[in-house]
Amino acid sequence: MTKLYVVGLGPGGRESMTLSAIEAINNSQVIVGYKFYVDLIKDMLEGKEVISTGMRREIERCRLAIEKVKEGFVTSIISTGDAGLYGMAGPILELAEDIDVEIIAGVTSCFAAAAELGAPIMHDFCSISLSDLLTPWEVIEQRLECAGAADFIVALYNPRSRGRSMNLKKAVDILLKHKKPDTPVGIVKNAGREGNQKVITTLSNIDYEFVDMTTVLIIGSSSTYIKGDKMITPRGYKFDMDHWGNM
Repeated sequence: MTKLYVVGLGPGGRESMTLSAIEAINNSQVIVGYKFYVDLIKDMLEGKEVISTGMRREIERCRLAIEKVKEGFVTSIISTGDAGLYGMAGPILELAEDIDVEIIAGVTSCFAAAAELGAPIMHDFCSISLSDLLTPWEVIEQRLECAGAADFIVALYNPRSRGRSMNLKKAVDILLKHKKPDTPVGIVKNAGREGNQKVITTLSNIDYEFVDMTTVLIIGSSSTYIKGDKMITPRGYKFDMDHWGNM
């Protein structure tokens, strides 16, 4: 039976892919994806038809994947991170009719980045994309205001590009109305894949030139702190330190 898999590859490194993602790709006759995503798994594609496109052609890729399934081919449409978070799951389900679709979860970038930073997302958090290509900037501003006022840990996706060089600075200025300047911030570039870099700093000391579209920022809550080279947000567990000290 033909099927369309909507696959989240995770950050991009094979070690971070789920077994379900690997199985879906192995079972597929056709792989559809943005060229960068396809290159991440090129060693898995022998004998498969590969359809790749450039940036900003998401709907075209979705239609091509659906067409291949209707032609009788088991197909995977791939993206990094999780397919259900800024990925292909939504548009596929909106467009698909009379085909079998299975969503394959992946490790999203903020979780990969959090693991590298320590434990910054141990309590309530939200993710906000700073790309205003599909969401009006006024809506993004409102979400930032609410997240800051609610003291959420905030993961920022798509923080800065050449065409949107000031969006991150605008976002930080909004959050600084609600968060202290010394709030810990973790900045991870290429989380979980080649070219990985990370910096732990504070909200008032972000190096904006370091940040690009491959970067995720995790901005702490009022309880987040830095311990050595790690960020920690306490969950609220009670520790008997005297007990531990006597062991």
